[in-house]
Amino acid sequence: MKASYIPVIAAAMLMTACKPTIKGIVPANGEANFASYVSLGNSLTAGYADGSLYRSGQESSYPAMLAKQFLTVGGGEFRQPLLPGNAGWPARKRVLGYTTGCDGVTGMGVTLFSGAADTTGSSTNISGQGPFNNLGVPGIRCIDYTLSGYAVIAQALAGVGYAARMYPRPSTDRPIDIAAASNPTFFSIWLGGNDVLGYASNGGEGNGLGTGTLPNDISPTSAFDATYNAVVDVMTAKGAKGILINIPDVTTIPFFTTIPPRGLVLARKGQADSLTAAYSPLGIKFTVGANPFIIQDPAAPGGLRQIKDNEYLLLTLPQDSLKCGGWGSIKPIPKKYVLDQIEVGNVRTATNAFNSIIRDAATRKGLGYVDAQSFLTTLQSGITFNGVRFTPTFVSGGAFSLDGIHLSPRGYALMANEIIRVINSTYKSSVPQIDANAYRGVLFP
Repeated sequence: MKASYIPVIAAAMLMTACKPTIKGIVPANGEANFASYVSLGNSLTAGYADGSLYRSGQESSYPAMLAKQFLTVGGGEFRQPLLPGNAGWPARKRVLGYTTGCDGVTGMGVTLFSGAADTTGSSTNISGQGPFNNLGVPGIRCIDYTLSGYAVIAQALAGVGYAARMYPRPSTDRPIDIAAASNPTFFSIWLGGNDVLGYASNGGEGNGLGTGTLPNDISPTSAFDATYNAVVDVMTAKGAKGILINIPDVTTIPFFTTIPPRGLVLARKGQADSLTAAYSPLGIKFTVGANPFIIQDPAAPGGLRQIKDNEYLLLTLPQDSLKCGGWGSIKPIPKKYVLDQIEVGNVRTATNAFNSIIRDAATRKGLGYVDAQSFLTTLQSGITFNGVRFTPTFVSGGAFSLDGIHLSPRGYALMANEIIRVINSTYKSSVPQIDANAYRGVLFP
């Protein structure tokens, strides 16, 4: 998943959102063969975090964590197409630092990494170092898996050559062919997020009806169905077992929840009265305290209205424009930074349809099914792991990285633990859980 963003020792613990200290178990593979583990997916699988891909993020990907645990139950080597450095590629990663806003106030905020560049060689094709076990490609959609020459097409459209780094024949290879050639004994598939995220993260500016195929459109359900099942079929063709992971409701992640709809706070009655007078022709009123922001809406009288509580403002909304530019008060917030209730409905309808396809594929093939959507719902109220509390709150919650979409290394560890829970339950195995607190959350300066 690329804006171009977990788990339990036992089922009862998921319900209480509390995890005790990990206790030792006798590792056993059960009915699964972990000798050759292959992971398919998008940026979440690749280890993308903080708005970019970088080496330590790849090393903390959930597939890499799983592969380490699989070593205790007969797992083998796990190769990743690692980048040479940690600055971030192709864009620099986001970090916390001290910045001064348009109001002259200096405080801690999100900025870009300013250290030495270490990305030389990132665009070099390294397929000769493969075959790779982590086939996660940031930005890839499920429906892209049968696209011939996907790597070159993606590079031309988005200027990003993730797949071109590791596909032997970038101009002709189809992602499904790369998957088929991986010959796993065990696999994980986490695909589909980008089939809705491109639309949602761009404020619904694309086709939300499932009749378009551009990156900012919601993918057609029929194409998703055919492609997803084709991918599952090639991964199981030689008897491999695995797990399928569904798509979270993207509106539950910090990218959509950090800026509250009622974020227009008026401290004085004079401010409220002045705005009420300005918007009196439209019947919009303001009060002292929290008020809904004003947003663009071509269908509303005057082309603007107050945002509703079930609508979302994107994290890409420029904060200085809210603070000093009058956005949301004397000026409406541009439509591209808003996901309105119709667009939210489009996203959730598609997500539910895609998840039904994923669940049915797991049932058809007798594979494990990981409900990531339910996990994120549970995370909303907080999860405590070994005394450390995780929430989806941007920066301070610990589970998400600084792009508000992708997980932090600790968040990926929590996700890996939920995957392990499902593996153990499905295949009667005893893969040890991961100490999520051994990994970092958001780094503070």
